[in-house]
Amino acid sequence: MHQFSDQQLMTLAIDLAKQAATTINKIRNKGIEVTTKSDASPVTQADQASESLILHGLREYAPYIPVIAEEEMSQGIRTQTQSEFWLVDPLDGTKGFIRGSKNFTVNIGLIRNHKPVMGVVALPAYHEIFCGIVGQGAWRIDPDGQHIPIHVSPVPKDGFRIITSHNHANDAQLSKALQGFPAHSIHSMGSASKILRIAEGKADLHFRFNSIMEWDTAAPQAILEAAGGYLRTFDNQPLQYGKEGRRIPPYFCSGSLIDNYLNNFNV
Repeated sequence: MHQFSDQQLMTLAIDLAKQAATTINKIRNKGIEVTTKSDASPVTQADQASESLILHGLREYAPYIPVIAEEEMSQGIRTQTQSEFWLVDPLDGTKGFIRGSKNFTVNIGLIRNHKPVMGVVALPAYHEIFCGIVGQGAWRIDPDGQHIPIHVSPVPKDGFRIITSHNHANDAQLSKALQGFPAHSIHSMGSASKILRIAEGKADLHFRFNSIMEWDTAAPQAILEAAGGYLRTFDNQPLQYGKEGRRIPPYFCSGSLIDNYLNNFNV
């Protein structure tokens, strides 16, 4: 069986993310139908159509790599993994998508030996795609097809540009945590787009205080690390993927090492 290079796998994931983004935008323009999953979280026909398209493409062209996807797992489908596998979130930020927000994404990440090594994230509403291979670089593909190299920014001298989730923008826990961090600005945003903005140097720091699923972070983490940034647990350890239950502990993302600040970290 022919096995592909990381560059070939990224090209495949970019093509599938583009197709999924087009499908999501068509459904978004026609009107969204919302149902509820067994865990009481919402799901739309856009989530389902996007996942079906991506799973078909990954399994047809790279059948030797197992795929773990959000909607399949929510239906009780359990796929056995090995040292290499895909993690797919067909529509990250579903609640915001339903509300009309533009900050929803399509996430396709490749895990190898418990670490994300390649990621592709599409932002359908912005017609942008972010991609990266750890150790090789990260890029933003603009609507005109240009591949623009991206890189994290050094911490500005006048403080961190902090980006939060909508759910934590006014969280007392966030205020407590930020006591040791000089803040230049604080903005809120949904989905994996927060991590991408750090990867392209438009923000510096993001905290996540509750657990999340592996498919939410795999692809954007690979892009962030390929762009020179960091995504770690609050005890400053790299995330490990492939755990039972697929849950990720609370974490932070940063464009640069913040070890000195973490010494005074308060959560």
